[in-house]
Amino acid sequence: MELKKSLLMGGALVAALAFANPSMAKTLVYCSEGSPEGFTPALYTSGTTFDASSRQVYDKLVQFKYGTTEVIPALAESWEVSEDGLEYTFKLREGVKFHTTREFTPSRDFNADDVIFSFMRQYDKDHPYHMVSGGTYEYFNSMSMKDLIKSIEKVDDYTVKFVLTRPEAPMIANLAMDFASIHSAEYAEKMMDNKDVFDQKPVGTGPFQMVGYQKDAVIRYKANADYWAGPAKIDNLVFAITPDASVRYQKVKAGECHVMAYPNPADLDAMKADENINLMQQEGLNVGYLGYNTQMAPFDNPKVRKALNMAINKEAIIDAVFQGAGKAAKNPLPPTMWGYNDEIVDDPYDPEAAKAILEAEGVTDLSMKIWAMPVQRPYNPNARRMAELIQEDFSKVGVKVEIVSFEWGEYLKRSTDIDRDGAILLGWTGDNGDPDNFLSVLLSCDGVGGSNRAQWCHEGFNELIMKAKAVSSAEERTKLYEEAQVVFKEQAPWATIAHSLVSEPISTRVVGYKIDPLGGHYFYPVDLK
Repeated sequence: MELKKSLLMGGALVAALAFANPSMAKTLVYCSEGSPEGFTPALYTSGTTFDASSRQVYDKLVQFKYGTTEVIPALAESWEVSEDGLEYTFKLREGVKFHTTREFTPSRDFNADDVIFSFMRQYDKDHPYHMVSGGTYEYFNSMSMKDLIKSIEKVDDYTVKFVLTRPEAPMIANLAMDFASIHSAEYAEKMMDNKDVFDQKPVGTGPFQMVGYQKDAVIRYKANADYWAGPAKIDNLVFAITPDASVRYQKVKAGECHVMAYPNPADLDAMKADENINLMQQEGLNVGYLGYNTQMAPFDNPKVRKALNMAINKEAIIDAVFQGAGKAAKNPLPPTMWGYNDEIVDDPYDPEAAKAILEAEGVTDLSMKIWAMPVQRPYNPNARRMAELIQEDFSKVGVKVEIVSFEWGEYLKRSTDIDRDGAILLGWTGDNGDPDNFLSVLLSCDGVGGSNRAQWCHEGFNELIMKAKAVSSAEERTKLYEEAQVVFKEQAPWATIAHSLVSEPISTRVVGYKIDPLGGHYFYPVDLK
């Protein structure tokens, strides 16, 4: 406890000294909401982990232009797509340097070998790193990448070709996602006798290099002076890990943090009135949901799932949990996403009808668990309170609920278990601005046992989303996704709860910060007055 306290105070002291003496190195302190699960983004799906790893330490072949969903070159200077849509050839950027750390001094620049390593680790079950740190590649698997990619070929040191088995409309946008971060093959080779170090002490080409990490306390980074796009405007970046949103707010008010994640909705009015805080807000590309385990009785019955959905008073949840910063969700896609089917009618709040359906299906004296997240997320600012409200709602239809939770990393890991008991509160913020990123990642058959926490595999739904991947016409893809949402609503693997307004309080000393529409926190373009 004392170590944690001193580390956090150390981060605050650095920030305070920087404020007092502008001639010192610029240090930006970000109050984050939790500890990362690790530092190899391909192994995880949590935005907490991506903020600490892929968004600071690594680069990808392509990336999203800051503050937008527009794809632009990154480690690949350019790319070409064959007429049949089956070959993607990337021309790689030359002269890109990997970080030098205590464990590793690179002997060469980034090249095609690093691209091959980063994807083949996920693709090839016989790869020496495939099973390191658990070998769970949720994005890669749930997006059917194994079936999609026929081969990844090194044309020369600075040219790589992806050969696909079928056309894939969102392919380029997918490669801008966090799981596609590029690692050093040379570093991996050096760590062959201690592979776990590779995943916990990251080496990338990104704008910041990690220099220290104390779990549940602090992560420290320094600017990469050799960054290919030019060094960051700040010299040091500190993640002050602060799970309590009220404490994060106090740190911002005290000048101990410049940016904080996920404020309490109840604090927003006070933040707006504070002349030292710039409260940035925009509609989020997200959805929060209650996912049933559809492989366990009685949740394997869509009528039972529908009945439970009808027992949930979503408007009461919006009022109590989101406090004006959210809207009720009827679809798994947010309404700001293209392909959203606004013709769908949401399940009514009707406890009496819900109770009657349960009785008709022979469900009596049902006891179940609801899992509640231990951290705030953009799609759910208070999962415990939400679970309590649903617990009360379910009690009115004769269903007894036990609320359970775990540490965030453990919560995410355990929730993938196909034998998980009950229903789980979770959600999603889009990764690439494509409906496939919600419907395929979260609800495809390939996602069962991974990112598909409902463990739901529906043949008709799966056929629709797979067909939508393979066509290039936006109009045709939209129709297919609209049909898929109809199937989703009929089958009800989730209770869709809410879409939230994203709010980010930042110090007025911060210059150039933008809310990421895809939910990330990026500090490379940011400066301090």
